[in-house]
Amino acid sequence: MAERAKRGRRGAEPADPVARAARGARERASGTEPARRPAKRAGRSMDVFGGEIRRRDVFPLLVLHLIARDPTYGNHLIDEIEEITEGVISVNPNTIYPMLREMEARGLIEGSWEHPDRRSRRYYSITRDGRREYKRLRAEVEPFLDSVIRSVGLIKGEIYE
Repeated sequence: MAERAKRGRRGAEPADPVARAARGARERASGTEPARRPAKRAGRSMDVFGGEIRRRDVFPLLVLHLIARDPTYGNHLIDEIEEITEGVISVNPNTIYPMLREMEARGLIEGSWEHPDRRSRRYYSITRDGRREYKRLRAEVEPFLDSVIRSVGLIKGEIYE
């Protein structure tokens, strides 16, 4: 019974975020993909990009990208990242909020309270320095992301072909 719980019921979402992503990819490839719905919180983070580069480059790039697109707040960023990655990458509030405060202290983003007279959502918008950093990170991180894609493709080819 425990094994069945791990695999999930037929037609139900698998419990494992990697299994959910794989299922979604199979459905997209076969054309049977259901309507896209917001990702469920995975409950645990997968360190897909590995420690330091993820914290130093990939997440800041993604956060700057999302904030440049539309000013937003921390919990919405968490939800957007989980939706973009179909729940494979789960961002902890203990990761996102210190990053936002550090980016604000560096002048890359600017925060303002939704209701200045009381603590509410803090909306962040990108600054001119943030746009420069975004451009720099885009150029710097792309080769790394290409190598991750290439490596995963090689692993998949080795195992499944």
